[in-house]
Amino acid sequence: MKSNTCPGFKFSGIASGIKINGSPDLGLIVSENEADIAAVFTKNLVCAAPVLLCKERIMQGRANAIIANSGNANCCTGENGMKNAVKMTKVISDALKISDDKVFCASTGVIGEPMPVEKIEASASKLIESASTDGMNDFATAIMTTDLVSKVYTAKREVAGKTITVTGAAKGSGMIQPGMATMLCFICTDMGIASKDLYKVLLDGTEKSFNRITVDGDMSTNDTVMVMANGMSGLTSDDPVAMKAFDEMLSETLLALAKMVVKDGEGATKLVKIEVNGAPTNNDALLAAREIANSNLVKTALFGEDANWGRIIAAAGRSGAKLDQTKIDIFFNDVQMVKDGMGLGKTVEAEVSKILKSPEYTIRLELNIGQGKDFMYTCDFSYDYVKINISYRS
Repeated sequence: MKSNTCPGFKFSGIASGIKINGSPDLGLIVSENEADIAAVFTKNLVCAAPVLLCKERIMQGRANAIIANSGNANCCTGENGMKNAVKMTKVISDALKISDDKVFCASTGVIGEPMPVEKIEASASKLIESASTDGMNDFATAIMTTDLVSKVYTAKREVAGKTITVTGAAKGSGMIQPGMATMLCFICTDMGIASKDLYKVLLDGTEKSFNRITVDGDMSTNDTVMVMANGMSGLTSDDPVAMKAFDEMLSETLLALAKMVVKDGEGATKLVKIEVNGAPTNNDALLAAREIANSNLVKTALFGEDANWGRIIAAAGRSGAKLDQTKIDIFFNDVQMVKDGMGLGKTVEAEVSKILKSPEYTIRLELNIGQGKDFMYTCDFSYDYVKINISYRS
């Protein structure tokens, strides 16, 4: 089992009282030296105060710490919300004796509720004192909302006798159809890479990970992915071998965390990959895959373990993707259920029904009219999704 430590970083997670049930709700990441930072944020035009503040600070590309809370989104909270976001960072910068603009923040939880920032200020000393090199799991737990499990992943690789480490934590279970990221994700690495180059690889990595997942089709107001790079490994982006390794490791980590989010989707019992191949363009493939992945009828059929391929082909047809229904083939794993737009009968349906009982599988569409391809990860809709969301604020 890989250690979730990264040279030069410390992590902590504590209960500050933001959550009424007393669960951990406040996390901190601190880099021993000033690190380069890059981030991508929600494309939702309704943005939380921490997102707005971090969009301003990210331009200078340097950071020492990130403070994150759960239990309160600090969104749609007006001028006081912005002031409270600044206070969150200032209490950390004052304690660490660093510049305030080198501290970033993130929040997740209920929208529209005033942030009890006084609880964060009162807990700052404990948060800092409890930070340790092996505290990533505590941090990951502190940023959970409806998540059932914490989400942490670490990749390590040897390059020229030195070790590159990429470790990250994410939270997300509901309100998931990112327009760049999941609700919150934080990556730390000891690779040395300038913020502008870090942003490029992060943008590419999130496109093929967090931008390819959905739980319920709802984009959050707080979506944030941040990466801090402190250079402690002694390897930098000037080394093409090290840079290639880092790019691969970052993509691996982002995809692993993104899949954890879908697998832990609210009430989910299945993790399903939707592949679309043979489309006129990659964009056509993505349009079809996303529509299928977001279809409530498809997702309820997945929960019911019902081989209702008609819902799948109907979703592809309304997606806006160019296709010819008489050429579509549909596979569940390697079992073909549809050929040239028509079902292959009850015997095949019985085989597919066995596959649908598995916790993970792939649904693949071959459109057979081009070379375009793409994918999405989705989950099923169960009774528990409704139960969780009708009582979220209580």
